[in-house]
Amino acid sequence: MMKPLFSGVVNCLLGALFTYFAIQQVQMSGWGFFCYLLLLIATLDLGSGIRLILFHFRLKHSAKK
Repeated sequence: MMKPLFSGVVNCLLGALFTYFAIQQVQMSGWGFFCYLLLLIATLDLGSGIRLILFHFRLKHSAKK
């Protein structure tokens, strides 16, 4: 099983990559369905990445107690 910190960083990187692709798509052909889909995926990836990173630090904090 992958650790939450690693999974969170990977999800954040994927969210940034999908955001970059969405920006490129808007510059090439404007706002279309594919651009909105890319932004939706980026939002979900960034949100889950941040949640996993915070979960890692909560686990680390509770293990110290």
